Amino acid sequence: MQTILGANGTIGKILARELPAYTDRIRLVSRNPIRVNETDELMPLDLTQPGATDKAVQGSEIVYLVVGLEYKLKVWEQYWPALMRDTINACLKHGAKLVFFDNVYMYDKNHLSKLTEKTPVNPSSRKGAVRKWISDMLLEAVKDMGLQGLIARSADFYGPDNENNFVTQMVLKNIAAGKKPMWFVRSDKNHSFTYTPDAGRATALLGNTPDAYGKVWHLPTDSRPVTGKQFISMIATELGIAEPKISILPKWMLHPLGIFIPVMKEMPEMIYQYDRDYFFDSSEFTARFGIKATPYEEGIKITCQAYRH
Repeated sequence: MQTILGANGTIGKILARELPAYTDRIRLVSRNPIRVNETDELMPLDLTQPGATDKAVQGSEIVYLVVGLEYKLKVWEQYWPALMRDTINACLKHGAKLVFFDNVYMYDKNHLSKLTEKTPVNPSSRKGAVRKWISDMLLEAVKDMGLQGLIARSADFYGPDNENNFVTQMVLKNIAAGKKPMWFVRSDKNHSFTYTPDAGRATALLGNTPDAYGKVWHLPTDSRPVTGKQFISMIATELGIAEPKISILPKWMLHPLGIFIPVMKEMPEMIYQYDRDYFFDSSEFTARFGIKATPYEEGIKITCQAYRH
């Protein structure tokens, strides 16, 4: 049995589509799980409630923690540490391996120009501090408690069937509607994006590779540095639009925008990811597995299909 905690999220759904290559027993856990494969076992649970994680993990060989809690600092601080602790304890109790899908928020902001698995961990935001806390919990359990666990890290997302990311909401939808695409602070800085189908496929592969456990992996991401402006231009070209004018959002504008777009209230502490080069290096994964990321042009073409007129 391979169990996905947070099965209704973008990565959870992709992961569920990929796991039949490895097993015919898949358990989907979320508040209202939706079957992806005919034989999926559905387990509706609120994983923030006491005892829920233990029930979800029981009988599992591999557990994928891909929960997407609401993007609010207070929610993260309240629920993430408890959820990670409960998941680790349940995996140890039931003899399950743990794969945690993570982001890059815990890395030192002065090293964003080349992020590798060895980049110093020194978060500069409170959200980053939460991510450091929970990733440390897992790595310490691997080192000291005998947990078989690994961390799969991704850059920011783009991809099909993924409505709630920055690229879709502020760039793709705006261009498709004839509006200016929006970008944070500096569009002339490099910024890596991980294609969600690549991330889900690679996470399934890692979970089913016995010698991948015990470490952090960067998931496959296009190895070419691209600026925000170049990324926007690729989307515009795919949608048949001439070079669009970009609306740059300065940090001071985010709080007023939060009145209309609530998630913007959460962005000021994360703006450091856009005022400097942000390059995500996944060469270690490629060297180990011989798998390269989907090129931006190809991923953007598929992502834009639903928005072409």
